[in-house]
Amino acid sequence: MQRNLKDRLFVVAVAAAMLASAGCDKLKARDKLNKGVQAYKAAQFDEAVEDFKEAKALDPKLMNARLFLATAYATQYIPGAPSKENVDLGNQAIAEFKDVLSVDPNNLSAIDGIGSLLYNMATPYNEDLLNQSKQYHLEHIKIAPNDPQSYYWIAVIDWNIAFHGDRLMREDYNKDARKPLKETDPLPDKLAEQYSQKYGSLIDEGIQYAKDAMARKPEYDDAMAYLNLLYRSKADLETSADARDADLKMADDLVHKVQIIKQQRMANPTANPTS
Repeated sequence: MQRNLKDRLFVVAVAAAMLASAGCDKLKARDKLNKGVQAYKAAQFDEAVEDFKEAKALDPKLMNARLFLATAYATQYIPGAPSKENVDLGNQAIAEFKDVLSVDPNNLSAIDGIGSLLYNMATPYNEDLLNQSKQYHLEHIKIAPNDPQSYYWIAVIDWNIAFHGDRLMREDYNKDARKPLKETDPLPDKLAEQYSQKYGSLIDEGIQYAKDAMARKPEYDDAMAYLNLLYRSKADLETSADARDADLKMADDLVHKVQIIKQQRMANPTANPTS
């Protein structure tokens, strides 16, 4: 009986020691997190990364350590820079954001972080990465349908893909054309039909998402700017001069509206934008 009592006491002592150690690790983790934040603010990113790694290891449930680690990698990524070191930074950031999602699948900061990184990593043009980015923005909309930014980014991605296709079609046409097409020239009817078949639904989707963004943020001038570009892309789908002119008029009207909004902001910079 005495031995059983000693065994029980030993188990209790071990459990207490483990709890004390866990509590100590959590305190250390928060200390490392705070040091990492200070290093991050001072643009000492290598030091910040190491601090965030230690904080994450000490307390795996400390979500801010995971998010800051991913953000520290993402901040160092340079869009379009082809070096292996730079690409590795982007991939490390994505991996850390995905690690956050493995614990918290609805974490919008991680979802947006991946969507933004994939978009930036699509420079120079990479349609597959653009479409991957789009999926994360769609995921954000499922979770938070009233946030305007993800609608805007889908419109941006749709325009990028459609515009790239338009440019390639013009370049291909101009190889054998007696009179080269300028960027602002309407596409010949046959080419416009081909463009419509390939990109028409994408352009219509982008227009709708830009409008959805503006419905949630009425003075969203960035969304208006891309809606203007999407209407100009839509004009290239048209085989009727009247339809093309109507699209271009809507685009021009949006340019004018954006100018007015920017002027109003300059005149009253302290006013809160409508959201």
